[in-house]
Amino acid sequence: MDHSRISSPAFRSKIMSADEAATLVPHGANVGMSGFTGSGHPKAVPMALARRIEQAHARGDQLRIGVWTGASTAPELDGALAKVNGIELRLPYQSDPVTRERINAGAMDYIDIHLSHVAQFAWFGFLGHLDVALIEVTAILPDGSLVPSASVGNNKTWLDQADRIILEVNSGVSTALHGMHDIYYGTRLPPHRKPIPIVSPGDRIGDTAFRCDPSKVIAVVETNAPDRDTTFTQPDATSKAIAGHVLEFFSHEVRRGRLPPELLPIQSGVSNVANAVMAGLEDGPFGRLTAYTEVLQDGMLNLLRSDRMMLASATALSLSADATRQFNSEIDRLKHKIVLRTQEISNHPEVIRRLGVIAMNGMIEADIYGNVNSTHIRGSAIMNGIGGSGDFSRNAYLSIFMTPSTAKGGSISAIVPMVTHVDHTEHDVQIIVTEQGLADLRGLSPKQRAASIVNNAAHPSFRPALQDYFDRACRLSPGKHTPHLLDEAFRMIKATS
Repeated sequence: MDHSRISSPAFRSKIMSADEAATLVPHGANVGMSGFTGSGHPKAVPMALARRIEQAHARGDQLRIGVWTGASTAPELDGALAKVNGIELRLPYQSDPVTRERINAGAMDYIDIHLSHVAQFAWFGFLGHLDVALIEVTAILPDGSLVPSASVGNNKTWLDQADRIILEVNSGVSTALHGMHDIYYGTRLPPHRKPIPIVSPGDRIGDTAFRCDPSKVIAVVETNAPDRDTTFTQPDATSKAIAGHVLEFFSHEVRRGRLPPELLPIQSGVSNVANAVMAGLEDGPFGRLTAYTEVLQDGMLNLLRSDRMMLASATALSLSADATRQFNSEIDRLKHKIVLRTQEISNHPEVIRRLGVIAMNGMIEADIYGNVNSTHIRGSAIMNGIGGSGDFSRNAYLSIFMTPSTAKGGSISAIVPMVTHVDHTEHDVQIIVTEQGLADLRGLSPKQRAASIVNNAAHPSFRPALQDYFDRACRLSPGKHTPHLLDEAFRMIKATS
């Protein structure tokens, strides 16, 4: 290593190996790590820490830590630490299969949190004490400030709150990212809060680098490693059909005067369906688009490259291998179209509501009244977590949830009488879309919503059973506002699981 990414002599004196840095993380520590949807996570120290934990457990010694991040990370972080039973507590979001297995087996505690809440909960002291921050950066500048990597997430808060800091300086990430970030230092604790000064998606209100107290830095580790590339499949017939219904709805709203021709800022969750919607927008009639979202993925990058989208604000890049190469080859042109913010700002309810964001997110299931489950299988087993979908759905101008109408080869209906777990209540869900059609729930009573969802979103093979349930509930339920037969509400789920 030539140390060229580390311009501060004070930080150069703290360079060490990943194995040496891993010894500085004690048993029981809460560690705030960088990383958001597979980008910007530390690459070397978590693997070294996993090896150290495995050796400690083989000796009969205890060594487990709490892991706090921005969102999901990668196998070399979550997976490696979970595999050696090294995580005591995980928050606020994960998508790793080994981690998920341990959580659902009761071997790891997990706190699922709205992503906009994490930083403020840390500042409020609700999460306990943060002992160590382990953060990937692309460079350390002469004044000691830190150039963020491909995600920002909660890194500002981890750097501010932690007693000790370990930095991974990744030379595998382009230094041209410098200038793309917007790190806001104006948040305050109640009762001293002030309005967030963002009135359009591209407004810049902060610094381009993290501030860092050099006295807290205990190790600097040099790496050269890529992010985990997100894999997206080509849109299939189902995702194209869902995208088609969404785009037709947008055109309808423009004709009715409820959306401008350039739409409103778009938020899109991470999924193949969301990428299909982005692909549809690229070919659609809408121009001069903008985005105010969490994650910039392939479809949105293509919109920026084609100039169909003028600007995107996010907290992380989550790209496939091909999209990463395209991004790096055009970074000097694209960096002026992209703002990467802290996730407490990218997901801030105040800003989302002010901008009138169009929120599009996935779900596991919805019930006939519009309640949405986006986190749990059969009510008790976590899938990934709520992520930022709640931040956006409750505060959006339009709140859209999308999913194929069936799962497991058509044996399970995504539309059920009653969801087994509620993440988004009927009050926060305006539009439900499957390949079967679009249910517009705005201005409808519960029974009207049920009719729209069953007729427009449910798969035809499950429609008769859902209609029969609803009809009998309307007759037999003691309350007729939201009719339910509680002794059989989950019978369809049991029959198809």
